[in-house]
Amino acid sequence: MSAVAVRMEQVYKKFRKGEVYNSLRDLLPALTGRMFRHAELSASDRREFWALQDISFEVERGEAFGIIGHNGAGKSTALKILSRIMKPTKGLMVTNGRVSALIEVAAGFHQDLTGRENVFLNGTILGMSKREIESKLDQIVAFSGLEEFIDTPVKRYSSGMYARLGFSVAAHIDPDVLIVDEVLSVGDYVFQQKCLERMKEVISDGTTVLFVSHNLKSVAEFCRRTLLLEHGRMVTIGPTQVVISDYLNRTRKAQTVTGSKSVVISRVTVRRETGECLRFPSGAKAWIDVELTAHKHCSKLSVSLYLTDERYQSIFDTSTERLGHGSFTLEEGDVFTCTFELHLNLTNGIFHPSILVYRYDTQTEYDRWAPAATIHVSSDEDVRGGAQLFPKVTRQEIRAKEAA
Repeated sequence: MSAVAVRMEQVYKKFRKGEVYNSLRDLLPALTGRMFRHAELSASDRREFWALQDISFEVERGEAFGIIGHNGAGKSTALKILSRIMKPTKGLMVTNGRVSALIEVAAGFHQDLTGRENVFLNGTILGMSKREIESKLDQIVAFSGLEEFIDTPVKRYSSGMYARLGFSVAAHIDPDVLIVDEVLSVGDYVFQQKCLERMKEVISDGTTVLFVSHNLKSVAEFCRRTLLLEHGRMVTIGPTQVVISDYLNRTRKAQTVTGSKSVVISRVTVRRETGECLRFPSGAKAWIDVELTAHKHCSKLSVSLYLTDERYQSIFDTSTERLGHGSFTLEEGDVFTCTFELHLNLTNGIFHPSILVYRYDTQTEYDRWAPAATIHVSSDEDVRGGAQLFPKVTRQEIRAKEAA
């Protein structure tokens, strides 16, 4: 059996933008134009666009492979081609083994059928046999947590219940290749954690997983390699932490107009002693290197560092000036560098270091990278919140009730 589970080779996908006529006044000129228009349209008149262009990659059997990028980058189109929902305009796509897709949970649910009946309907749509569904029915229902409502028509379900049942069905398929598109955010927090644990089980069982998500924490946690797409083209493919770093850097450059700024942040690197890194154990030491470039004379500058959690709530901030190093002055062409040393006493989760160039006395902001990076902190202890205080239970006892 081939060691390659999924392969795309020079894949292109073209779409045509739709035409909508809301009135007869719009329709008649359009029809007239088509009658007299030349057969070959000019480039400006063409309504076709390429959603994917020259996409080539391989995913090995048993590998978890991530695909990231902004909205409209072509991520979902690529997965729909891989799951055979769409055909490529040109190019070759090969999948070895049984393929299942978690692209839209609860797709195909019938509103008038009960939850139990929809498990059979949805499971069949996803490629499961009746015998397979029957053998896993109790597991599916228990995973969804909807035992009390499983014989209720789904039209009476809340949106959260609806999504939970849909994910539960899809999560119990046993494919060789599983395609996942931004579906791990269904339900409440507890159910989301169950979904993440289920994904870990699927990966540990040797299933090949292609994973698309805007949640960089999940991509960093699950995937060893990742592909970055931009406007339908491949930008970077390689180790996940390198690709995520490139994604964040490209995002910042696209949003920054440096010509009008006196001082700009030109580089931010998160590292450990051995080199650049985005994954740390709780309590580890990290260094954040910051580089500024001056385009004009600026005085009384300070560099601020602040940290936010995965919901972008601030949990820590400081600055070079507040740490006792005073302010500094830069002349045109000067390059300033500094390093923050941190002890990451944080719980398991995703965190975003951000950098701000600031002048305190006039409250002037010169440049900001928010976030400057995304780091993943892992903890062996089951602790919640933001701070890791390394707790230990040093004593516990039970005393018998004293007689009255």
